[in-house]
Amino acid sequence: MEAAPSVDLKTCYHCGEDCDDTPILAHEKAFCCEGCKVVYEILDANNLCTYYTIEDRPGNSVKDPVAESRLAYLDDVSVINQLLDFQNSQISKITFYIPQMHCSSCIWLLENLHKLDAGVTDSKVNFLRKELAVTFEHGQTSLRKIVKLLAAVGYEPNITLADTHAKIQPKSYKMAYKLGLAGFSFANIMLLSFPEYLAMAGDLEQSLGSFFAYLNIVLALPVLLFSATGFFTSAWQGIKQKMVNLDLPIAIGLASLFTVSIYDIVTGKGPGFLDSFTGLVFFMLIGKYFQQKTYDSLSFDRDYTSYFPISVTVLRNNQETYVPVKELKTGQRLLIRNHELIPADAILMKGTANIDYSFVSGESVPVAKVAGEIIYAGGRQVGESIELEVVKEVSQGYLTQLWNSSVFRKKDETNFETYAHAVGKYFITVTLMIAAGALIYWVPRDTDMAIKAFTSVLVIACPCALSLATPFTLGSALRIFGKNKFYLKNLSVVEEMAKADTIVFDKTGTLTETDQSEINYFGAKFSPEEQVLLKSVLKHSTHPLSQRIYNQFATTTLPVLNFAEIPGKGIEAEVKGTNVKIGSAGFTGAVPGPQTETRVYISLHGEVYGYYVFQNKYRKGLETVLKSLKKVKKLAVLSGDNDSERERLRALFGPEAELNFNQSPVQKLQYIQQLKDQGHKVIMIGDGLNDAGALKQADAGIALTDKVSGFSPSCDGILEAKNFALLGTFLKFSKVNMRIILGSFGVSFVYNIIGLTMAVMGEFTPIVSAILMPISTISVIVFATISVQIAANKLKLNKPEKLAMT
Repeated sequence: MEAAPSVDLKTCYHCGEDCDDTPILAHEKAFCCEGCKVVYEILDANNLCTYYTIEDRPGNSVKDPVAESRLAYLDDVSVINQLLDFQNSQISKITFYIPQMHCSSCIWLLENLHKLDAGVTDSKVNFLRKELAVTFEHGQTSLRKIVKLLAAVGYEPNITLADTHAKIQPKSYKMAYKLGLAGFSFANIMLLSFPEYLAMAGDLEQSLGSFFAYLNIVLALPVLLFSATGFFTSAWQGIKQKMVNLDLPIAIGLASLFTVSIYDIVTGKGPGFLDSFTGLVFFMLIGKYFQQKTYDSLSFDRDYTSYFPISVTVLRNNQETYVPVKELKTGQRLLIRNHELIPADAILMKGTANIDYSFVSGESVPVAKVAGEIIYAGGRQVGESIELEVVKEVSQGYLTQLWNSSVFRKKDETNFETYAHAVGKYFITVTLMIAAGALIYWVPRDTDMAIKAFTSVLVIACPCALSLATPFTLGSALRIFGKNKFYLKNLSVVEEMAKADTIVFDKTGTLTETDQSEINYFGAKFSPEEQVLLKSVLKHSTHPLSQRIYNQFATTTLPVLNFAEIPGKGIEAEVKGTNVKIGSAGFTGAVPGPQTETRVYISLHGEVYGYYVFQNKYRKGLETVLKSLKKVKKLAVLSGDNDSERERLRALFGPEAELNFNQSPVQKLQYIQQLKDQGHKVIMIGDGLNDAGALKQADAGIALTDKVSGFSPSCDGILEAKNFALLGTFLKFSKVNMRIILGSFGVSFVYNIIGLTMAVMGEFTPIVSAILMPISTISVIVFATISVQIAANKLKLNKPEKLAMT
């Protein structure tokens, strides 16, 4: 007869806390409270008990269940609207701050929330920020039910009614406590060990020496059980996931030092190495602390500089003014034209809104909104212009998050990061083999030296510098780019720019300064009433030529019906029963003019009245840019206009450049794909209006912006037009950053070769190794950061202000 499996009655199966004297027994397991038992039953009923195999006792205690009445406020519509990131007729999105999140089991459970509530369609964890982004169908579940569920399984969100995107998360002082305890124990063990350090053989009484040694054990135990737990936990997680991580050799080294020390003290062989053990933990924690501080600094700098460099039209006393989105305030009135981004949550005040939320949800079917309804940040108006009133200030972090959403993502990780991760896996394995070899070599010769060499090798080896080189180098580069009004989506864009051998330019609005171009009208004179009709339709378009004509009229505007803008052709609408068409000859029914002119035709009442002729003015600094791109393998121009500018462009770009005219948006995209199929690495530079597809198709798509919010979410970077002349310098700076990363890798490899050699020879103690390891990491960070600053200075990309260290 088989013996029944034994049940651990002292430890809660769910959270690992003590069960006191009266454990709750159920399902052949012991629980400390009814709450933990209920959580287990919920997970078991939904086949989610894998949660318990990822970590040992991963759950959070639920001894204090959430009272129903405490969540009643989450049924209030006004509260819900304040907390939600987005809502349409079917789904809602919200981001929770979950302070209890602490391990991979937490991530697994929270990202399987849909198995606990069928109304949840998606849940994604940002572990570093302890945030959970939940998308749910509000017809099947509710915000209150989701919060109740999270609280029931031990992850009650920390909800504030302030702006959820801008709230400051509470600080954790756990690292400080660990560091303080390790420092206290290290200092006192060193103090108690001074007689041992200074005494000659036989000078120290044996009984006193034993007393000090056992007192050292008492001081070292809290360091093992509290301060060093992070290293052991991380190593165990890696082993369970069949991965060898950086903390594994450190954990082995710490365990070896502590075990040998206890053996030496108990058997009377010697005082052990507890001073080295506590010192090792102390200096390793100092290293982690400074690394985290540096990470936090980089993260803050990235959030601060990565706002969208676009402006939005604000109405003040019926006058249009352009205001940067970061300066928008609640209560301001916005004018949003066709295809413009809505940068902040706002109420529709005037006009017919058809909102494309593909930027937010991936769903491109426009959603109709009526006056008084809320329109969420990230939406894009399709059709006539609308007026909105801001109800929540812009969250730049939220816009950046949308910009990097999976809908528009190409790649996040650079090739250097991929390489560093691959090297890191083998590096740890090789380190363990070297440590074992050093131990085997020294044991027959000198046991103490064997322990010292074994532990030193495990501690001093540091592949983390490899993984830090890329984010810190490119993170510093992103800040430099940002200072110069060039904003990139993520780190990988810098690498794509550095590898590019082909640059393709859009013409209108990219190479040309449309608002500075010379414009002349030829045709029938417009009456005051007809000027009102034209301006009313032109008001709704963001095309540079439309805006140029719009500014020719000083009249008021009227409401329009059935507004439509066809890329590459023109715009059309009805005003007071009159059909108005503005665009190409074919679109308006006009007889095409000579190919030597850029014309925009006007049709009223079905009759062509005349046309505007534009004499393009090319951007200041274009010749400088083209000279700086001489080493680029291939240059090309894509234009939706006729070839009237061919000769001027040929003179500027040279005989080798490819000039393509009369290109539709689809043809632009196909051209980019053709270049990539030929093996080229392509940068596409456009205005983000008619070339969104081409920008997305390119390896790096850069949207050039003047003062209108013609931002394309499919682009990888946004360059303010006034700094267009720096384009060549930006590309050169990108290439320099790749060399800096290689240099950082070199520094890391040299450190590890020298450090491992000295450690194997027994020249380093574990404490010296513990000091050198974080210093090596910080030195790579400093090397990368300073190198980027020096490169920026040489290329004159740094402002005269004081340089900021990352």
